[in-house]
Amino acid sequence: MKKIALLMLLTILVFLSCNDDNDNGEFADYLVARPLVMSRVEFANSVDIVAPLPIDESGKIYAYQDYIFINDKYKGVHVIDNSNPDTPQKISFIKIAGNVDISIKDDFLYADSLTDLVVLDISDMNNISIVNRLENVLRDNVIFPFEAQIFEWQDIDYENELIVGWETVTERRRIADVEQPELFIDEAVTANDAGGDTGQGGSLARFKIVDDYLYAVDSHQINVFEISDLENPKDLEDVFAGFDIETIFNRGEHLFLGSMRGMYIYNISSPATPTFVSEFQHGTACDPVVVDENYAYVTLRGGNFCGATESGLYIIDITTIESPELQVIYPMDEPYGIGVKDDKLFVCDGASGLKVYDKSDIPDLEQLNHFEDIITFDVIPLENQLLMIGDEILYQYEYLNDDIRLISSLNLN
Repeated sequence: MKKIALLMLLTILVFLSCNDDNDNGEFADYLVARPLVMSRVEFANSVDIVAPLPIDESGKIYAYQDYIFINDKYKGVHVIDNSNPDTPQKISFIKIAGNVDISIKDDFLYADSLTDLVVLDISDMNNISIVNRLENVLRDNVIFPFEAQIFEWQDIDYENELIVGWETVTERRRIADVEQPELFIDEAVTANDAGGDTGQGGSLARFKIVDDYLYAVDSHQINVFEISDLENPKDLEDVFAGFDIETIFNRGEHLFLGSMRGMYIYNISSPATPTFVSEFQHGTACDPVVVDENYAYVTLRGGNFCGATESGLYIIDITTIESPELQVIYPMDEPYGIGVKDDKLFVCDGASGLKVYDKSDIPDLEQLNHFEDIITFDVIPLENQLLMIGDEILYQYEYLNDDIRLISSLNLN
């Protein structure tokens, strides 16, 4: 009996070994995206405030007063009390279907819910209330998982259902069976803030408040809202701004838009009508942008639908705003968010960790520290500490003279 069992075990091992041999060059891992679907009736009543929940997939990060808001992709926003950075506490979850971005001014929170703009009163964190919902004002606010390589669509009843987000998983597929995917968006699917008491988003933000205006970028437009009456935003004329826009950053009277094709600069001295100033073009890649007095810092992440451009940190001279010029490129592995604070530059290099540089002598960067063995997504450099999100963990650091030190980490699961 033992001999038979041993023979069967050897047979299985040989079979698996043969499969591994056949696997070489024949199979590969692909990132597969599938739509998350919700009925239109459920979507219309999808905003709610509930007790803290485990995070599913951490997205963007936002800081306001003693609170931190962390997006749970397509599901809503986790609210964290950060009055003591040593021991931050999750206090609630704001359910908002299709949400990826927020911005806050004077205790009013603005959030996207697919093509709708939702306004919430957060003056009492124990009693957050919905005060307004503007329907179909973010007309092209389609957030597509460009990093995915395969898209699998189920049968969707567009008359009664909506796509509110995407689920992406890694699956092993036979290479010969995977055709070059065609990027298709169905027609039926439709931080450095300033003025008043506003919060601060990271470099991956698509919302920015500047004085009495909220700017929200979609793939090719700047959606402009006048918010002097905070409860009742006024939807103004959209401004066409380019293609494949992903992020927005503000410095003074200029907006800096990061796109898959380059960096676009717009003047907002007439805030209701942003006007084009200049652009810096690069190879197709996913990128955010942040800016200090004389330079723009752009991280480009190549691969998949982001394009073939090699990943790197681009430093661009914007002393003459009408003609930005590339100064230097630093190679990176898979950079995402980026932040600047005084002479420090912070780069979230994905699975390669957080990299901290001294940028006082551009174009020469001096690396001050490299926090390895962590996955990093985006950072917010605040006045007294640095916030970073990555792999469903919130990290907080304090600034030192020539370095930073970890204060705390909060597992969001």
